[in-house]
Amino acid sequence: MRLKGKTILITAAGQGIGRASAEACFNEGAQVIATDVNAEALQQLQKACPGIKTHLLDVTDGHAIKALAGQLPNLDGLFNCAGFVHNGSVLDLSDEDWDFSVALNVTSMVRMCRTFLPGMLEQAKVGGSSSIVNMASMASSIKGFPMRTAYGATKAAVIGLTKGIAADFVKQGIRCNCVCPGTVDTPSLRGRIDSAPDPVQAQKDFIARQPMGRLAEVSDIAPMIVYLLSDDSKFVTGQAMLVDGGVTI
Repeated sequence: MRLKGKTILITAAGQGIGRASAEACFNEGAQVIATDVNAEALQQLQKACPGIKTHLLDVTDGHAIKALAGQLPNLDGLFNCAGFVHNGSVLDLSDEDWDFSVALNVTSMVRMCRTFLPGMLEQAKVGGSSSIVNMASMASSIKGFPMRTAYGATKAAVIGLTKGIAADFVKQGIRCNCVCPGTVDTPSLRGRIDSAPDPVQAQKDFIARQPMGRLAEVSDIAPMIVYLLSDDSKFVTGQAMLVDGGVTI
């Protein structure tokens, strides 16, 4: 029970990596607060794990973030999982697409950290350490991919945000790391595959990225989230942790 006694908030917890991480943290003894913009997805999560507390939250709404924080205890851990993948080159990128990518992939994390960090600092005084984990990607400053300009740029910003928070609060018991997954088999990915002109070929292309020869499962990523939120990683901060099936060897 590596997370026993810890209170952890997870965004985009209704499906994909967020849900797998919520369930994994709960199974490791955490009090999990799962948020998502999708009410039905949260209901399904709560049916599967009745002990998880759920809250509707649009992480692009700063007022909603502050309202939720006022209802919750201080956190030991925060996993900012919510994000959006824009498909296209810079020539396909409208101002609206760019603004939304920045709002969801970067600004939402800034607001979540800014809102919950004061309570996490208080909690760190009691428990010795509090941990923030941000969802980045191998498609970022680590490696470029075709048709992922907005996604890569915003996920690179997440890495910079993570390192900045880590540097600013390392002496105050706050650790901040980010996870950079490879191509993960999630509902979001399935939507992109299904919308391709040739879904069969699109799936083959996604699989071909990974030298291991398969897509990542959400169960491949969740253990890294648990590790970074737990005291097992108490000497780890400011890192971009790759879980990419060998893409960046």
